Amino acid sequence: MSRRKDETHAPGRSDGSAPDAAGGERPSKSARKREAQTLQELGARLAALSDAQREQLDLSESLAKALADYRAVGSHGAKRRQLQFIGRVMRDEDVAILEEALAGLEQRSAATRFRHHELERWRARLIESDAALTEYVSERPTTDLPRLRILIRAARGRPEIDATVTAHRELFRYLRANAS
Repeated sequence: MSRRKDETHAPGRSDGSAPDAAGGERPSKSARKREAQTLQELGARLAALSDAQREQLDLSESLAKALADYRAVGSHGAKRRQLQFIGRVMRDEDVAILEEALAGLEQRSAATRFRHHELERWRARLIESDAALTEYVSERPTTDLPRLRILIRAARGRPEIDATVTAHRELFRYLRANAS
């Protein structure tokens, strides 16, 4: 059975849409796949958050449960399937609000990492030279100088002694407390 030229099957239109049963336009299969992939990627970003961070977001009960189930799954294939399920659950969510809240969390997280690295740099500089101590105290005049000197001396101890690791931590904790 042959078809005439004007009876050929046209699966979609050039604008990426296809007619649906009601005569309206619906997205093409490729567009639906791209949307599903986007939702899965957003779901993966949500799943990577800590429990405390996820609690800050206003997640629906079904999405929160799906994310908790994702973290409980062990195998790669099961995780992939759970991400697909998360993508389906997210179809009913307001994705723009979730993306905005997630961006805010990630921005705060980046700022926290920056402060942490800055404190680590100060700790290294303070252990290396006395000039850094003068600079640090000039920037923070309320510093307890005798306490800071004791912590630096302990951190400068012999590296083969395990106590220096503890001293490094104590110095970092002091710097963190003094930074706030």
